[in-house]
Formats: sequence, C-alpha cells, structure tokens
Amino acid sequence: MKKLEYSELPESMKNEFTLRYWKMLRAHRGALAAKRVFDVAASAVMLLVLSPLFLLLAAAVKLDSPGPVFYRQTRVGRYGRDFKIYKFRTMVQNADRVGPALTMGNDPRITRVGRILRKCRMDEFSQLFNVLNGSMSLVGPRPEVRRYVEAYKPEYMPTLLLRPGVTAPASIAFKDEDKILKSGGDPDKIYIERILPPKMELNLRYMQHISVLKDIEVMFRTVAAVL
Repeated sequence: MKKLEYSELPESMKNEFTLRYWKMLRAHRGALAAKRVFDVAASAVMLLVLSPLFLLLAAAVKLDSPGPVFYRQTRVGRYGRDFKIYKFRTMVQNADRVGPALTMGNDPRITRVGRILRKCRMDEFSQLFNVLNGSMSLVGPRPEVRRYVEAYKPEYMPTLLLRPGVTAPASIAFKDEDKILKSGGDPDKIYIERILPPKMELNLRYMQHISVLKDIEVMFRTVAAVL
C-alpha cells in the first residue's frame, strides 16, 4: 500500500492529533521500513513452519460444522480503508447475520472446535496471510469494524496511520475483555465507553516507541499471555 502524504488522508482523519503523529512517524521512516521487512520475513517463515498445523486446523473446522474453513470480515485498516481480515472460522456459518458483532465466551454461535481455537488464539494464525499481503502487520493496533471506528474520538485517529496488527499491547492487556462485556448492559456501549478508550491509549503509546525489538517483545508477551 502506497504511503500517503498528510494532504491525501481522508478528511475524517485530519486533525491536530493525526498531524502530530504523522510527523513523528515520518521522522522514524527507517524504523517503519525495518518493521515491514521483519513482518514479511517473519510471516513467511511462520507460514512455512505452521503449514502442517494449518492443514490440521482446516480439517478440524471443516469436520466440526458445515461452512468454509476461513471467515473473512471487513475491518478498517491503514488510512481508514476497508480490508478483509482472515480468521479460521470459529462460529456457525453466517453467524454475523444472526447476532451481534461482538462475540462473548458463551455465545451459542461458537462451534466446539471454535471454542478451542479462540481459547488458544489459533483462529488468528491465518492473519499471517494478511501480514504477507501488506494489509496488516504482526504488531499494531487491532483493526476494528467500521461502526466502532465511526465512534472514534479525534485523538484516536492517528492509530489509522499504521497497518493494523495481529497482536498489540492492548490485546494483551484486554485478553479477558469478555468479562467486562458480560458485566451487564449493552455490550456495544460497554466496548465503546469502557474498553476502547484505554485500548487506544495503549495503541498511541505503542506508536511512540516503534521498533522491531519492541515488536518482538510484544510477540513474546502475547505467547506468554495465551499460555
């Protein structure tokens, strides 16, 4: 994806916060280039190493319930552009048409194999294809669906300057966000008012210290959190 100048950004992204972070990222172009090289090399190696596991997961998903192996959902990525995120399917076919966008642990739409994949975060492995094609990074702000992006405050918009990540410091901190969503009330409102603000604070803090070493640290912390 071609890097945009500030003047080329969508009007919804342009504000004093985005301009500040755009200038900061521009000053760290070397770190961003190294980050992309690391993304391509690491994701290619991981796809090769994990290919036998991918075959097993694909067979398990297919045998457990009718439907495709992969679930593709539209998310908002870099520069506010839509892209398709890949996940191993963990829910019944067409689940997004018969229930809310947010999925909680006891959601009846989740399949038996899906519960295992979600618990171990293995449904996210297929996003390595997104990393390889340039729509995502290994580490970066997690991509949201459009309606949550439309609820962003102006100070959240700088997070759309980066490729979204498979994992992030915010993902580690909120690995058990289901518990908050199930605390009572409208899950969408809880997510926007109680979860999104601290997540965005962590995302913006990550952007201030971008480096390959930082990404490797976050990846190891993610594995530790899942285990």
